[in-house]
Amino acid sequence: MISKALVAASTKPMILSILIGGENYGYQIIQKVKELSGGRLEWSDGMLYPVLHRLEKDGFIRSQWKTSDGGRLRKYYKLTDKGREELEKERKQWLSVHEALSKLWKPIPV
Repeated sequence: MISKALVAASTKPMILSILIGGENYGYQIIQKVKELSGGRLEWSDGMLYPVLHRLEKDGFIRSQWKTSDGGRLRKYYKLTDKGREELEKERKQWLSVHEALSKLWKPIPV
C-alpha cells in the first residue's frame, strides 16, 4: 500500500499530467490513476475534488459543465497555459527526486 503522504504529494502532478492529454471529468481521472498504477492507487471522490478545486482556484485548470454523450451533465476539467507551465515545474522536480532515489536504491545485498 502506498502511504497517504506520498499519494497526497503526487496528486497535483498526476492530475496535471492526465489533463495534458485532454479534458476529463472526475470519474475518468480516478479511473486513469487506477489504470496507470495497476490498481495500487485508488483515489476517492472525497480526495480528488478538493484537489481539483484548489488547482482551479490557482488557475492551473478550468472547468465547464457539459452534457456527455450519454446525456448526463458532467463537470469537465481542462489544463490552462498556466497549468502547462506548472506541470513542467512539477515534472522537473519529480524527475530530480527519481534520479536521486535511483542512484541510492541499488539491490540490497543478501
